[in-house]
Amino acid sequence: MEHALYRLLDEQRIPYQRFEHPPVYTCEEAARLIPDLPGAECKNLFLCDAKGRRHFLVAAPADAGVDIKALGEALEAKGLRFASPERLKKYLGLAPGSVTLLAAVNDRDHQVEVVVDAALWAREAILCHPLVNTATLSVPVEGLARLLAHTGHAPRVIAVPRRD
Repeated sequence: MEHALYRLLDEQRIPYQRFEHPPVYTCEEAARLIPDLPGAECKNLFLCDAKGRRHFLVAAPADAGVDIKALGEALEAKGLRFASPERLKKYLGLAPGSVTLLAAVNDRDHQVEVVVDAALWAREAILCHPLVNTATLSVPVEGLARLLAHTGHAPRVIAVPRRD
């Protein structure tokens, strides 16, 4: 899976820098275990609505406390909640701790909507796991935009609501 991602990035001529590190499961662990890398740190959430009909891959700045209820209202998704590990595996082919914008490559049936915070999308590059949590890629936002367009997942760029 990870090797196929690198092939796709290379085929699409999307530049990236790769950094290996111990497994990380949270933004706090990443901040502690990973040196400063060139790009914006982000948190990635895999969410679904109350009925499990709509699924969302959401990227926000790592230090943002996301207001999931307000986000659900902004996306017109009632009862927005974290999706189960089983849904994460089914829709994005990932294990918990590996959620990443790059996982859109695994959603061939276009069941997942991609949402990116506007402040994050305005950065030069974003740090993303390459489908595993033992490495991080620094990918230019322009490259991410091209990759997401290639997979049919043009991101919905919004100001992701924050918790106070």
